[in-house]
Amino acid sequence: MGNPEAIPAFTDNYIWSYRCPDGGSIVVDPGDAAPVLRAVQAGMSIKAIFITHHHNDHIGGLRELQRHMDVPSYGPDDRRIAGVSNRVGHGDRIVLDGSAPFTVWQVPGHTLSHIAFFNDQALFCGDTLFSLGCGRLFEGSPAQMLDSLDLLASLPDETLVCCAHEYTQSNARFAMAAEPVNAPRDAYCMEFMAKRAEGKPSLPSSIGREKACNPFLRTDHPESLAGLEAHLGYMPDSRLARFGALRAWKDTF
Repeated sequence: MGNPEAIPAFTDNYIWSYRCPDGGSIVVDPGDAAPVLRAVQAGMSIKAIFITHHHNDHIGGLRELQRHMDVPSYGPDDRRIAGVSNRVGHGDRIVLDGSAPFTVWQVPGHTLSHIAFFNDQALFCGDTLFSLGCGRLFEGSPAQMLDSLDLLASLPDETLVCCAHEYTQSNARFAMAAEPVNAPRDAYCMEFMAKRAEGKPSLPSSIGREKACNPFLRTDHPESLAGLEAHLGYMPDSRLARFGALRAWKDTF
């Protein structure tokens, strides 16, 4: 089994390192090469690089890393991303020696070409799914993002959710406003706040935890979204309308 570890970058990004049983690591979304190169100097061996989408805080270190090492890179078929050696899309499988195969899913919403990578243990979802939140809709529609989140939520509950930003604490404030009563979420908040107090990442989360705690994955429970109803003055009839209203409210929260 692999072992995902968060490498902090910038103010709140995480570059993920997935250590395979053979000792090599897959690096995900290296927006900055410097912390990755420090990890290499400390003994990490990189066998591949995964890219989820074109934003610079996810790809900014790719070219610099390629100057230091000759390893394959996998990313979406998006010409805004220079340096990807293997363009992958929905349903593609990536087989690397020493690791369970990864499957690629297209997950538009945050960007139109956004992809996610997952295997039998971990999901690397970039800026699509966050713990207790989801990404802003810079290019996609609410319908696209809801479909993408539904797809990710179909993974096994034990799947580790390795998202790319330390947003859990700020997302928790919105989750509490949108869904005032949620005991599993409140217990989770106590858990991750203790980690953050020790300087540790709140992540990874898990699919099961997010389905229980994340309001953006709970739009099929309108009876729980009392905060959304109070904010709007009514409860939207459809899941899509509820999701769109949640995302619009979060944008200005």
